Amino acid sequence: MKQTNENAVICRGIEKWFGEGEARVHALRGVDLEVRMGELGMLVGPSGCGKTTLLSVVAGLLNSSSGELEVLGEKPAQMSQQERILFRRRNLGFVFQQYNLLPALTAAENVAIPLLAARMNRNEAVVEAMRLLAQLGMEDRASSLPAQLSGGQQQRVALARALVHKPRLIVCDEPTSALDAKTGHTVMELLSEVAVRPDRAVIVVTHDSRVFDFADTIAHMDDGRIQTVESGAARAQQIASQVAPAMELYA
Repeated sequence: MKQTNENAVICRGIEKWFGEGEARVHALRGVDLEVRMGELGMLVGPSGCGKTTLLSVVAGLLNSSSGELEVLGEKPAQMSQQERILFRRRNLGFVFQQYNLLPALTAAENVAIPLLAARMNRNEAVVEAMRLLAQLGMEDRASSLPAQLSGGQQQRVALARALVHKPRLIVCDEPTSALDAKTGHTVMELLSEVAVRPDRAVIVVTHDSRVFDFADTIAHMDDGRIQTVESGAARAQQIASQVAPAMELYA
């Protein structure tokens, strides 16, 4: 078992509202969730059910309206704004759905940003960025600007940037959405290798059923709540059983 008994994330009764009065939206409705170190956990569910909002709360990009959150043994609600920024910089890696690459920087320079923020020597940071880009099959595009890359290539650069400083918690919003099956499999293999380590954890929001078998746990969300949590292996087996009869129709 790669998971440990140590929790990377604990959510207890997490609520999140947006807006006021009649326009108020109740995005999270008492979410309870645990993700252990050494685990790759997935959040799945229909669009608008609160997955990305929950991910943003866990990552410290949004404050919850109520409830208790613990991340890597710390309680962000008890931190100052500056302490939260430093905590995220040191401990979290982000893969955003919209990539958020800086347009004036090359792929390698974008990947090196977290290392430069940690005051690593620029040459060393770029070498480390190149190493990770090579793992993702992007070594020949390291000098390209984001505008010169396809959506899938930009997504791989964003993933490399999230992993380069070896964060303890990696949060990913649809990391395979713009990728073909082969590249998506490569990306999830890399994420899975990161999660194997007992001192790290990965949380992935996804609609991509092709990658469910990489998950240790799959939390199903609907209407702002966690409905069920199951093992990734059980979900992959269920999908296979549903697909097999359909494939027989074309045999």
